[in-house]
Amino acid sequence: MKKVLVIGSGGREHAIVDALSRSSKVGKIYAAPGNAGIAAQAELVPIKDTDVEALKAFALKEKIDLTVVGPEASLAAGVVDAFRAAGLDIFGHTKSATRIESSKEFAKVIMEKSGVPTAAYRSFDKYEEALEYVAGRPFPAVLKYDGLAAGKGVVIAENLAEADAALRDMLLDSAFGKGRVVVEDFLTGPEFSFMAFVNGSDVYPMILAQDHKRAYDGDKGPNTGGMGAYTGLPFIDEGDVAFGLKEVLKKTADGMVAEGCPLSGVLYGGLMKTPAGVKVIEFNARFGDPETEVVLPLLESDIYDIFEAVAKGEKLSEPLKWAPKVSLGVVLASKGYPGSYEKGYEIKGLDEVDARLYHMGTKNDNVTIKTNGGRVIMAVVVGDDLAAARAKVYEEIKKINCSNLFYRKDIAHIAFNE
Repeated sequence: MKKVLVIGSGGREHAIVDALSRSSKVGKIYAAPGNAGIAAQAELVPIKDTDVEALKAFALKEKIDLTVVGPEASLAAGVVDAFRAAGLDIFGHTKSATRIESSKEFAKVIMEKSGVPTAAYRSFDKYEEALEYVAGRPFPAVLKYDGLAAGKGVVIAENLAEADAALRDMLLDSAFGKGRVVVEDFLTGPEFSFMAFVNGSDVYPMILAQDHKRAYDGDKGPNTGGMGAYTGLPFIDEGDVAFGLKEVLKKTADGMVAEGCPLSGVLYGGLMKTPAGVKVIEFNARFGDPETEVVLPLLESDIYDIFEAVAKGEKLSEPLKWAPKVSLGVVLASKGYPGSYEKGYEIKGLDEVDARLYHMGTKNDNVTIKTNGGRVIMAVVVGDDLAAARAKVYEEIKKINCSNLFYRKDIAHIAFNE
């Protein structure tokens, strides 16, 4: 039986641990650093997800058969490069390949070279030049910080004042660190997430999901890391899926091979179905969060086999199998998120909930589960149809008792034309 180490501490990692726990090949799972929910299925290891040397030393000492990387920060820190140099099997992209996410400009260059459809853009590192360019263009303007910003480095400015504030944030005040800004054309249409396991030029697509970025009902309020997600998107047809696979994911995978930094993990395509067809909004170099929490419960293939094949640079022996169901998940977040919020509130009633509960920001003080992050828990229900899954998840959430949590009441509203 195999020993697996999962790096990370959020809901995405909990969903990965949960999927690995269903594998017939896996005997022992470790999570570094993990969280209170993950602790039920894995042994927690108190190592930070970016402490590459400590993670490598642990994997060597414990003779870990396979390591799976969750967060982008770990990939950007070069954990895959270090593990491979030490002869360890690891699922995730090299630091060089992670630039598909860590640099918006690099991603745009790859798309241009590969003929992947995306919005027109220009890049700036000087505030005055960026502001002058934005002022001379139609609004809304899409402003993206060219680096890792934990899902919060994108601003859609409705007017010059909003654009000015965002550009000052990104270029003068270094809110996310020193960097550049990519200014893109504004595209319209429903967004969706298309993830795939990628191994060089081999692309194995997952089922589609849609994430809800805004904090409040009706897609109002600030952008977050995601307040809920679901599968079974009625507005995406088979033609859209085929186009996304061939013209976006496969072309990008080939482009990264040509660039000399092949992918060896998950490629996440944040896509939009515009009036002019499917286009790329962004790429991520890892599983999406909260999309992973609704996609992986439907995977019927053994996920260890997938992770191992990609880590070893081998082809999968058979196509991925998916349950003929849909899933819907709702995030419960700390009041005040994505701004400032308080931690340490007790959460009661979790044992009574008839749904998958993926912990995102919790801690266990040996007596109670308490809030320990912005996004705290995601409740996920698998059902025969979206209406049933949605009704069930909202009924179950009522059993969770915590005075400092809020959640959106309209997840999947686009699917229901609400």
